[in-house]
Amino acid sequence: MTRLSVNINKVALIRNSRGGNLPDLVQIAKDCETFGAQGITVHPRPDQRHIRYDDIPALKAVVATEFNIEGNPTEDFMQLVLANPPHQCTLVPDPPGALTSNQGWDTRKEAGFLKDITARLQAAGIRVSIFVNADEAAVEGAKSVGADRVELYTGDFARQFENDPQKAVEAHARCGSLAARIGIGVNAGHDLNLDNLQFYRHHVEGLLEVSIGHALISDALYFGLQNTIQMYLRKLVS
Repeated sequence: MTRLSVNINKVALIRNSRGGNLPDLVQIAKDCETFGAQGITVHPRPDQRHIRYDDIPALKAVVATEFNIEGNPTEDFMQLVLANPPHQCTLVPDPPGALTSNQGWDTRKEAGFLKDITARLQAAGIRVSIFVNADEAAVEGAKSVGADRVELYTGDFARQFENDPQKAVEAHARCGSLAARIGIGVNAGHDLNLDNLQFYRHHVEGLLEVSIGHALISDALYFGLQNTIQMYLRKLVS
């Protein structure tokens, strides 16, 4: 079964807009797990516009499923992660002012850097996933630097899905097959939703985990958080 990790960045964004603690991020993380989520994902950025660095210890203390911290591995980020070791760290090459993550690593060009970062995290017992475009060379490059998994960027897939689902998923399917052959795990994330998630899962071999935030939290405004998480889980098993 493909695991569902709920990204709670947008919950933190709502909280930060009023400067208090409503909604309570820690309670939301606990509730997501109670409602069936198999992981919690956070992506602290340098401007701390949603997840703040001081959220991490509190979340680390309560997440009982899988805690995934993703972000650009600056030294500040690395110190935060190593001080609060999650189950998984997903390396994302987003610049400081990025609105959202919209491209993966060039794992060949950045091989030396990624190899060193991966080794530091793995030495602390942290599983490493590298965010990549649906490109076979990038998957091979992630394997060569020692990563445990790749996370396939699915933004392009989501944009193309409405017009031509089969074409949209082709590169991802090839990457899934390659990953299975060379022995690296596959995660996926970005703009996956109730319309495209089931199709994606059916076509990408060995999909271990999806990280979903924006669409899931938006759907929860209509359906409620508990019901929404169950709706996403059904897409992953049917």
